[in-house]
Amino acid sequence: MTAADRRDLDVDSITTDSAAERPIKTRRPTERARGTVTAANGSGSGAKTDAGGSFLATRRGKLTLALLCAVAFLDFVDASITNVALPDIRTDLGFSRQSLQWVPSGYLLTYGGFMLLGGRLADLLGRRRVLVTGTVLIGISSIVGGLAGDPGLLIGARLAQGLGAAMMLPAALSILTTTFRDGADRHKALGVWGGVGGLASAVGVLLGGVLTEGPGWRWVFFVNPLAAALVLPAVFRLIQRDRREGRPASFDIGGGVLVTGGMLLLVFGLVKAPDQGWGSARTIGELAGAAVLLIAFLTNERRQSSPLLPLSIFRIRGLGAADFTGLIAFAGLIAMFFFLTLYMQNVLGYSPIRTGLAYVPLCVGVGVAAGISAQLLIRVGTRAVIVVGALLATGGLYYLSRIPVDGSYLTDLFPGLMIVSFGLGAVFVGVTTAANAGVPADQAGLAAALLNSSQQVGAALGLAIFSAVATSRTNHLLGQHTAAPTALTAGFHRALLTGSAFLLAAALIALRSPNAHGEAEHPAGSDTTPEPARA
Repeated sequence: MTAADRRDLDVDSITTDSAAERPIKTRRPTERARGTVTAANGSGSGAKTDAGGSFLATRRGKLTLALLCAVAFLDFVDASITNVALPDIRTDLGFSRQSLQWVPSGYLLTYGGFMLLGGRLADLLGRRRVLVTGTVLIGISSIVGGLAGDPGLLIGARLAQGLGAAMMLPAALSILTTTFRDGADRHKALGVWGGVGGLASAVGVLLGGVLTEGPGWRWVFFVNPLAAALVLPAVFRLIQRDRREGRPASFDIGGGVLVTGGMLLLVFGLVKAPDQGWGSARTIGELAGAAVLLIAFLTNERRQSSPLLPLSIFRIRGLGAADFTGLIAFAGLIAMFFFLTLYMQNVLGYSPIRTGLAYVPLCVGVGVAAGISAQLLIRVGTRAVIVVGALLATGGLYYLSRIPVDGSYLTDLFPGLMIVSFGLGAVFVGVTTAANAGVPADQAGLAAALLNSSQQVGAALGLAIFSAVATSRTNHLLGQHTAAPTALTAGFHRALLTGSAFLLAAALIALRSPNAHGEAEHPAGSDTTPEPARA
């Protein structure tokens, strides 16, 4: 046999695995020379890795992670970017005080309400397809919001934005967890994702202030189409086309209606509770109706052969505890951004841009903490990271609950914000890792949706409870003819103190939770055999 014959045989031959007695394709010499191998990525097609099996070490891997985190950043920013623009929006469009709350709440309503459906659709219909659809919807609805000339159209645009985000976020997170399966890659990717989530919550306030005082509040919406125009080509370039096989023969339409209706009614009831009163017939009816729909949904899922929510997912060790920890922690952390923004603008008289700049140190702290936490996960696991992070955030929020009427940024706000930032970064990274550890690839979208749904319900629950606490205290003092700034600050004290109690509870829950190290699970029958990447 000549040397040329041997080279041809090396390229095209099939060898046999002596242990499993199954054929394994050998690599081409060109791939061996470059020191790369190929591994199945989360979209069902190949992704080239380096010789050590790390996709993240490749240029394509880094770009893929950057793209997915950009999607997360866009979604998280949209939840808070309008907050500092609300006074200008109210003046220009003629919102009433009561209807103005639907600018932030409309987004939260559909975001939380459709999250489970969006996540499961990503698993069943294709993650790239759902991600693209959500991105297009965000872009179009943002243009409508920026051009809106009346309150109704703007609220409708915010509802559509929330629906788009409910499709984008679980699709992006499930692509991440099924693409970066190697232990080290997974820790780094989830660490960056968690850090971006924490950063975006603070950057949204900063960006909203800069845009509102600069080109105007309408650019709070116009930045989204620009971002979508950058994201979409990158999605088609970097995320492989969805596989056609494995689609369900039937879709659980009844389950989709029940869970979406139940989640919408739950979030709506929580958002309206501070205005209607927790003991009002409407609030009780809305929350009871949500409970009935969600119980009916669980009953329906038990009877379905192809359920929208396979209840077996809750058998995954630590998933439920991670989601519940995230719900409680997110409730407390949202209180900080909401009430400190009100304090800075209404009590200290900060401008929108100055309010946004006040959060810059927190952004830096979150990024540093996320990077450190991702490294610590490998050594100590999620439990210690979440517990320490929640305790830090508890201490920081308690410090902030003592803000005075004539407070100073350097002495009364900065120390507490920095302490919270380190806790926030750790909690986001730890909870995200714990909620996705051991999840099979075909349920990754569902797991991502469960995590993000719990956070959005936590946000709505926190704002409802803490707003009621703050309003009750403020109204009581105003009734005693206390000066408005003093009464407002006293209300913020109570709300922030209650938020610190929620974070302490999150630490206690995490203390009793399973300790995960970000393990990925490959379901039986999945194709993990190396195969060439498709363009």
